[in-house]
Amino acid sequence: MEGDSDGTWQINKKKKWPAVGPGLIVAATGVGAGDLVAALVAGTNFGLVFLWAIIIGAILKFALNEGVGRYHLLTGKTILEGWHSMGLWATSYFGVYSVIWGFVYGAAATSSCALALSALFPVLPLWVWAVISGLLGFLLTWMGQYKLFEKVMNLLILLMFISVVGSAVIVLPELSDIMDTAVPALPKGSLLYALGLIGGVGGSITMASYGYWLQENNWKDRSYLRYVRFDSMIAYITTAVFTISLLILGAALLYGTNTNINGEQGLVSFATILGNELSPTVRILFLIGFWSASFTSVLGVWNGVSYLFADFVYTVKKHDVNKEQLSKTKAYKFFVFWLTFPPMLLHFIGKPVSLIILYGALGALFMPFLALTLIYLLNSKKHLPHKEDRNKWFFNVLLSLNIVLFFILSINELVNLFR
Repeated sequence: MEGDSDGTWQINKKKKWPAVGPGLIVAATGVGAGDLVAALVAGTNFGLVFLWAIIIGAILKFALNEGVGRYHLLTGKTILEGWHSMGLWATSYFGVYSVIWGFVYGAAATSSCALALSALFPVLPLWVWAVISGLLGFLLTWMGQYKLFEKVMNLLILLMFISVVGSAVIVLPELSDIMDTAVPALPKGSLLYALGLIGGVGGSITMASYGYWLQENNWKDRSYLRYVRFDSMIAYITTAVFTISLLILGAALLYGTNTNINGEQGLVSFATILGNELSPTVRILFLIGFWSASFTSVLGVWNGVSYLFADFVYTVKKHDVNKEQLSKTKAYKFFVFWLTFPPMLLHFIGKPVSLIILYGALGALFMPFLALTLIYLLNSKKHLPHKEDRNKWFFNVLLSLNIVLFFILSINELVNLFR
């Protein structure tokens, strides 16, 4: 790569453009069963009105994902090191959050997988499928073999996309009578609902894991900036198409019918509706997509957040550990274990109310925390001494919108928790 006289940087044209990187893994991990439910409910209740919300959500998540990747490439530091440089408060928040969140999330994510598997293969109790899902996630991530993880994730992403988008294509003719609902609008009383849909398009704690996955793909310096932007763009275009497909499914089959989709169990009920309205094959196809979306969240978190936790441990201890070897460390393996086995208790004893409140409160604050810290790190002369490396105005606008969006959503979440 060469520097021009005006201070900008140009990528060597002889450098080969690599395959699409780990952006899809980040985005797919962030799309869980809850997002499937939200998009289906939006289509069921409002038709195609909220197409605009999904598109805006994808643009805002692109800015977050690109920001994490850009910080990693320009500084050679991980996002955890960036947080630590901001003060002990930032790393302390992450440390407490990751342990509590991981314990509850381990049970929630595997339960979601179990719902889909139980509907596909009703031969085992729900808790058995949940345990099997956790063990499978453990086996695929314990040894820290990134290439195996990447191949499995890409296969699951393909299954997600083909099954859900394929189902949406089948029902497209049913949309002819409700195309008028595609006009962007904000129905009365739906502001928080729209904001929730925007906030849920492929966003989760694993967005902070993007830098580690870039590292595993050998994307290590500023010459990969264009690739990170392209990778993030493809990831969130794909996520938008996937989420819009769910909106279309809800709108085409249930808009105007007064049918309610309640929670993750509602996805199983919706699969039955697909089977009755279209064919049993489409029901199976949708359930495969449901399971794929749930299991990508398991695998992505088991791998990505374990990188973050290992980085947290060695950063706080000030141990000099090669960041490329984090997946081989005891801290990484501990967190994979923590996500898998202790949460199995919650399948039998239920989720303690006080733990759920703490989990919800800390979780509600993570995305505004990520957006706020990114806007500081990417505008900091200390971290990015070259002016051309720091945020341009449009990235500051997008990150600021993320802060406002997630602040409103976090306040709403906290209010609901204590009602």
